[in-house]
Amino acid sequence: MFNYTFQWKQVYARLPEMLEGALVTMQIAVLSMVIGIVLAVMLTLFRLSGNRILGGVAQAWVEVARNTPALFQIYMAHFGVASFGIHFSPWTSLLIGITFNNAGYLAENFRGALKAIPDTQARSGRSLGMSELQAFRHIVLPQMLRIAFLPMSNQMVWAVLMTSLGVTVGMNTDLYGVTQDLNALTFRTFELFFVAGVIFYAIVKLIQLATRLIAWRMFRY
Repeated sequence: MFNYTFQWKQVYARLPEMLEGALVTMQIAVLSMVIGIVLAVMLTLFRLSGNRILGGVAQAWVEVARNTPALFQIYMAHFGVASFGIHFSPWTSLLIGITFNNAGYLAENFRGALKAIPDTQARSGRSLGMSELQAFRHIVLPQMLRIAFLPMSNQMVWAVLMTSLGVTVGMNTDLYGVTQDLNALTFRTFELFFVAGVIFYAIVKLIQLATRLIAWRMFRY
């Protein structure tokens, strides 16, 4: 028989702790995206450089990021490098793992965006006296980021959800980690994880709303 008694008051009393965890979740997700975008642009430049070594590094990064589980990447950042005497905190390991993943996916998105930009754009910049790097920075890069904007927002959502994997390396200050610890203290599994799911859902919806507003504001013309 179904005789479970819901105890929402215990969860509401713990809600401030969960919201603090949500802030840590957003902190990691935002940082991983900012660093990931910078790295993805760098990887894109490596691919365009014509240098076989740099191009190989970029290709290997993208292949590993896109074809291995995100959990594997986080584990390698935490447990893998520890075999060589390099130790990171769970927070840092989670950030490294998600950033690595973001950079790989975004680099591939940027590559696709570049294909949509006519070569004449860069040549026009060169004809105005710009160097190749200046033409890329002032002409090609803004268009590339505009085309890849929606895929970037999808990756931001994915970064938020990936933070829940931090619990596997001992992360207990993000939303999922806090929820896990509270569950061990109160045994209110359904209520706690239901509320955590609602918070995750709200964060994702806010990101999607912000994305639409930014896109409408910046890309109307």
